[in-house]
Amino acid sequence: MTSGLEVVVEGGNILGEGILWNEADGRLWWTDIESCRLFALEPRSGRLETVEAPERVGSFAPRRDGKGFLAAFASGFALWDPATGERHDLHAFEAHQPTTRLNDGKTDRQGRFVAGGFDEGGGGRHVSSVVRVDPDLTVTELFDEVGCANGLCFSPDGRTMYFADSTRAEIWAFGYDGETGTLGDRRTLAALKGRRPGSPDGSCVDEEGCVWSAEWDGSAVVRWTPEGEIDRVIELPVPRPTCPAFGGPGLDTLYITTARLWMSEDQVAKAPLSGALFAIKPGVRGVPDAPFAG
Repeated sequence: MTSGLEVVVEGGNILGEGILWNEADGRLWWTDIESCRLFALEPRSGRLETVEAPERVGSFAPRRDGKGFLAAFASGFALWDPATGERHDLHAFEAHQPTTRLNDGKTDRQGRFVAGGFDEGGGGRHVSSVVRVDPDLTVTELFDEVGCANGLCFSPDGRTMYFADSTRAEIWAFGYDGETGTLGDRRTLAALKGRRPGSPDGSCVDEEGCVWSAEWDGSAVVRWTPEGEIDRVIELPVPRPTCPAFGGPGLDTLYITTARLWMSEDQVAKAPLSGALFAIKPGVRGVPDAPFAG
């Protein structure tokens, strides 16, 4: 499936990630982690705003009170308002692990924020973790032995949490208790080795409960059914799609961030749109993300 794929922004992000639709301001937001910038796009007018961040932002969520974001900075969680520059640090992430940083994250249906880490030390170590930030701003570890946390998203009813450890090339599905934010049993939704060429990166869900997963080094976004079957594949003209999200007033457009991180000049020359923002109307709508309830 490639018909209808459009290039929305040829921004050349180094590591575009964390894309989301903010219903409160009618804009699409995403982060370029390595350039310490956030971008905000108004689809109807095409107006694009760039926001400088005080450090790398792995993921973020709008706050329910409208005062900026809960940001997963590389070093830890903070309440951050890009409009004023005000930042209130909440929790340092894995201070005992000098090679890890916060990476992917998403709110559950009740407005808690769940995010995980990425070990930048190399060697495929699984020394990071996934944690939950509650509305009262307490932080609870959900599980450890994580190499590169990605793919965090929740089923439409909120009873399943999806997660991908890119270093393992697997997508997991956890039972999730919306009342308490605790995890239940885990199953493997999809093991990509021998089945797909890339590794799972960011994900989102649609109103039918299917998971749209970007494949790093796979040049595609794959729609997985809740049973772990491949339903659809969107091929992209770049090797490193990073994160999909449904956006627009009707949540009927799938936006896809991409990256050119660790690509040589020759590789970029062969895929010059690496780092661009793409969009396609896949014929299904997304599910609104809850703002952070803290």
